Amino acid sequence: MNAILQDFAAHWALYLSIPFVAALIGYVTKVIAIRMMFSPVEFTGIKPFLGWQGIVPKHAAKMAGIACDTLTEQLIKPQEVLDRLDPERIVAEVEQPLRQTIDEIVRDVAAAYQPGLWESLPRGVQRAVIARVQADAPRLLADVLAEIKSDVDNVFDLKDMVVTSLVRDKELLNRIFLEAGHKEFRFIRRSGAVFGALIGVVQMSAWVLFKAPIMMPLFGLFTGWFTDWLALKMIFHPRRPKRYFGLFEWQGLFLKRRDEVAEAYCELIAAEIITPRNVIEAVLRGPMADKVLALVQRKVDEELSRRTSIAKPLVVLAFGGRRYQDLKQRISELLMTKLPETMGYVEDYAADAMDIRNTLVAKMKELDAEEFEELLRPAFREEEWILIATGAALGFVVGEAQVLVLEQLAS
Repeated sequence: MNAILQDFAAHWALYLSIPFVAALIGYVTKVIAIRMMFSPVEFTGIKPFLGWQGIVPKHAAKMAGIACDTLTEQLIKPQEVLDRLDPERIVAEVEQPLRQTIDEIVRDVAAAYQPGLWESLPRGVQRAVIARVQADAPRLLADVLAEIKSDVDNVFDLKDMVVTSLVRDKELLNRIFLEAGHKEFRFIRRSGAVFGALIGVVQMSAWVLFKAPIMMPLFGLFTGWFTDWLALKMIFHPRRPKRYFGLFEWQGLFLKRRDEVAEAYCELIAAEIITPRNVIEAVLRGPMADKVLALVQRKVDEELSRRTSIAKPLVVLAFGGRRYQDLKQRISELLMTKLPETMGYVEDYAADAMDIRNTLVAKMKELDAEEFEELLRPAFREEEWILIATGAALGFVVGEAQVLVLEQLAS
C-alpha cells in the first residue's frame, strides 16, 4: 500500500488527468454521435458504403412518415385544416387579383381560338366581354371552394403534403428534431462529460492499483458505450415521474418538458409546413389535382350552360361541339394554372382562420406519454446501435492512446 501511495504522490497530476480524459471522451463521443444523426444532409464519400449521410436525412421518407403519422392521425385532420375557411370571405380577399386573372384567361382563350375575330372587335366590346365574365367568376370560385370543403378527403392529401415537404427539404426535417429536442441534445453532451468523469475516477483507481494496459481502452470503450446508452435512457425513461432510492425523482427529460416542446414543435409546423401557401399548392397541384380539375371543369360547364348569354362571345369563338369541349378544357386548365398565384392574396386571412399553431398545441397536450415520445424518439431509434457503437469505438481508441501517454510519462 505504501508503494501505491508513493507512486500516486509522485504522479498525482498524471493520474488525476484520467477522469478529465474520460470526461472528454464522454463529451466528444456525444458531440460526434449527434452530428452523425443530422450531418451531412447528403451522402458524402464514395457510394455505396465508403462514406456517411446523417441518419435522419438518410431515412428522410421514413422519418417524415413517422412524424406525419402522429401529426395527421392524432393532431389534425385535413377537414380541420380547411373547415374554418369561408369561401365567400376568400372570394372577397382575392377579388382584385381574380379580376386580373379572368382578364388574362379571356384574352388567352380568345387569342387561341379565333384571334382574328377577337382582334377585330372594338376595345369597348372586348372590355364588356371581359367584364361580364369577371362578374360571374367570384360565384364560380366560391362554388368550387365550397365543394372542395365538402369533400376534403377526396381532393386534399395532407399526409402527402407533409411528407413531400420534409423529404424535399431535409434541412427542415433536421430542424424539427433539433428544435423539438434541443435541450435533450444539450443534456446528452453534458451528461457524457459528467458520467465520463465518474467512470474516470474508477478508471484512475484501477490504473493506480493494477497498471494493466488493457484496462484503459476497455474503460474507454465502456465510457463511450455506457454514457451514450444511459443518456438516451434518461431522455425518454421513465415516461412518468419515478422516485429512485428514496432520494430523488426523475422523469424522462423530453416527457417532462412536453408543454415547452409542444409550443416549439407546433410553431415550426405551422410556420414551415401546414401553411396556407403549401395547402393551396397541395390542393391545386398535388397528387389529387386531377380531381380538383374535374371539379373545376364541371363548374365551368355549368356556368357556360347556365349563362349562355354572358358566355356567348366565347362560345361563338369555339365553333362545333369538339372545339367547345376544348374551350372548356382550356378555361379549366388556365384557372388551375393561375389560381395558386391568385390565392396567394388570401394567405394572411387563411393563416388567422386556420389557426394551425394553436390547434396543434391544444391537441398535442392531450397526447399520452407514449404518443408524445414518438415526436422525437424516431430520430434516435433508427440505427441507434451505430451511434452507441461509434461512441464505444472512439472511447477504445482514446483509451489506447491514453495508455501510451501514461506509460511514456511514467517511465
